[in-house]
Amino acid sequence: MNPVAIFRSARSEGPGYFATYLERRSIPWKLVALDQGEPVPRNPRRFSGLAFMGGPMSVNDDLPWIIPALELVRDAVRKDVPVLGHCLGGQLMAKAFGGAVRANPVKEIGWGEVRVADNGVARAWLGELPAFESFHWHGETFSIPPGATRILENEHCANQAFAIGKHLGMQCHVEMTEELVRLWLDSGSREIQESVKSPAVQRPEEIEKDLQARLDRLHEVANRLYDRWSEGLSRES
Repeated sequence: MNPVAIFRSARSEGPGYFATYLERRSIPWKLVALDQGEPVPRNPRRFSGLAFMGGPMSVNDDLPWIIPALELVRDAVRKDVPVLGHCLGGQLMAKAFGGAVRANPVKEIGWGEVRVADNGVARAWLGELPAFESFHWHGETFSIPPGATRILENEHCANQAFAIGKHLGMQCHVEMTEELVRLWLDSGSREIQESVKSPAVQRPEEIEKDLQARLDRLHEVANRLYDRWSEGLSRES
């Protein structure tokens, strides 16, 4: 099968657990390093699926790769190639599908509960799971684009994930690993200090508490979401 294309917009925001998931299931993948100037491919059918990771920028910024990436997402949907978005990637998908991306009421950094919406689309992705603790690091949020269904929500950010057919866009981070958490805490220490008054921003010691156990539980949820998404991958090269 063709590889899954994983788009990285910042060196510190690689695929994390998502790459581990693919490798354990013998699903090939290829990194597209947008942060190093690698061009956005034009033909989504070169890949079995497209996955977009997070990043510190906004999809409303005037960056050279954003418009081509939006066009690629829309073309992938037309050609039935599944798309997956994590945080910035979810915002990119929402904008490509006609939604809006704007500032969230509060910044979210750290661990926080996410509720599974009470609808059939959410249950198709997550079964009867009512809620789980996810990782967050964002200041912007997306609206639910036309034709999509909200499947995750929480107290501080109403739109934590949406699905439309075989495509999934998330605001929260289910791809976290211990390495990523510690890297972000190191590189984002000033942002935490400046945002500590937000009710949804945790101090580093809170974030690191019981870290491996929290990650293990998060990966169980990630497996459900990635299992459902990978069902749509084209198995033909």
